[in-house]
Amino acid sequence: MAFDGLFTAAITKELHQLQTGRITKVHQPNAQELMLHIRAGGKNHKLLFSIHPSYARIHLTYESIDNPASPPMFCMMMRKHIEGGFIEKVEQIEADRIIQLTIRSKDEIGDDTSRILIMEVMGRHSNLTLVNGDTFKIIETMKHLPPSMNSYRTMMPGQDYIYPPKQDKENPFLLTKDAVPTLDADGWMATYQGVSKIHAEELASLSPSDAFDFVMSFSSGGSQPGSAEVGSKTVFSASPLSHLDSSWVAAESLGHLLDRVYYQKAERDRVKQQAGDLERWLINERKKLTTKLKKLKTDMTRAENLQEYQKHGELLMGNLHAMTKGMKEVEVIDYYDENQAMLTIALDPKKSPSQNAQSYFHRYTKAKTALHEVQVQLDKTTEELTYLDEIMRQLEQASPSDIEEIREELMEQGYLKKRSKAKARKEVKIKPESYRSSDGTSISVGKNNKQNDYVTFKLAKRTDTWLHTKDIPGSHVVIHDADPSEQTILEAATLAAYFSKARESSSVPVDYTEVRHVKKPNGSKPGFVIYFEQKTVYVTPDQETIRGMQK
Repeated sequence: MAFDGLFTAAITKELHQLQTGRITKVHQPNAQELMLHIRAGGKNHKLLFSIHPSYARIHLTYESIDNPASPPMFCMMMRKHIEGGFIEKVEQIEADRIIQLTIRSKDEIGDDTSRILIMEVMGRHSNLTLVNGDTFKIIETMKHLPPSMNSYRTMMPGQDYIYPPKQDKENPFLLTKDAVPTLDADGWMATYQGVSKIHAEELASLSPSDAFDFVMSFSSGGSQPGSAEVGSKTVFSASPLSHLDSSWVAAESLGHLLDRVYYQKAERDRVKQQAGDLERWLINERKKLTTKLKKLKTDMTRAENLQEYQKHGELLMGNLHAMTKGMKEVEVIDYYDENQAMLTIALDPKKSPSQNAQSYFHRYTKAKTALHEVQVQLDKTTEELTYLDEIMRQLEQASPSDIEEIREELMEQGYLKKRSKAKARKEVKIKPESYRSSDGTSISVGKNNKQNDYVTFKLAKRTDTWLHTKDIPGSHVVIHDADPSEQTILEAATLAAYFSKARESSSVPVDYTEVRHVKKPNGSKPGFVIYFEQKTVYVTPDQETIRGMQK
């Protein structure tokens, strides 16, 4: 990653297009993110702030993020002070990772007020603070820091806002072309403010003249935003990093770049925040079912001895003449053995020969009944485990908006306790994912069982094309076309593979058939279907292809 002072300068330049823009809406998706909807330059923009310890950033976003039913207190405060306000200035503080927006707004009685929204992109110390522009006192801050936590900077409402302590380093944007020093990477980081390791390595690899051009490219928004994979890490910058061996993947803008780098990671984190209790419950239930399955298999092994009981009973009946009451065992010829070997059978000395034979027949009947019951329980437990594994997969690939549907399904299936009327929320509207193929054909994807059933049996026409990974748990995908092109089928198959357990695999088999050939057995669990008349294609899931198909 490289959200350093240089990159902050490029982001600031890109955000200049918001100057004179009006803040039309304020949303807070969760405790660590704020979204401003801004009308500027005849266009609508979404400005995202995140103080997440690993994904802290500020940028224009082109992704949709769901909001909670009730806005948090911080969001209410932002709405009160800046909604409807105009952004007068967007500026970076020196070469630090601090961007502040000066906003002209109105107070309760209609008088002009000045507010400053300050974003500090500093890893786990990141924060977003609203300050009174006249007094520079804190109105509200996303992360409160009382004096007991930070004696130098008390981040609480009513306190004076103090910028983070300055480093004793030079501002790289004050360099002149004829005075660029020749430094190694450590030297660049030690001497200049806002230079991260990845940018320092790039500067160290360049001539003084090229190093100057590289630094100055950030102040103009960067020469070509992009990213590269270095080992297991993704690095990004506003300008290409020529010292890397990895290929540079360009992005349309800095906002698009950060969406590409962070969106999926941040989305997973949002899901974890909302579904932590569900995940813990699923893990515990799986443990219980796995233990139960192990015990049932042991019981099955024991019950499978029933044939021995029947054989012993029949051999005793054929040898009643050789036994007397009081014997503890008898040795007989095993007529069922091809070698006619001798077999010793245990007897109850308190029972007659006939009663001993009947005892073995009784044990046979009892074991036969037990075997049937164990098999029923074994099938039921295996089915439950498969079902919960699929729910776990859906949870791992869910977006925040999917969580409530999964929760409701588990309530309907009797796994979770239903909410009381007082706590019950209004019915969740099922919203499957919508995509469009390269030739413009509409495609729907169910990302959980409720959505799967809805997509297949309510949204789709009988002549539409239905897809699912072959013998692999995954989503129901429907192409809303009776005769889709081969390219559309491949793109829809890529969606089916991506939203399946085989997301990380290659050459994934995907079946497709008409919706009329898809049936739901009576009494089956949500999302379960059988289908026929299918054909199969092989595709490799690709996130960039999926992003390009999003409506």
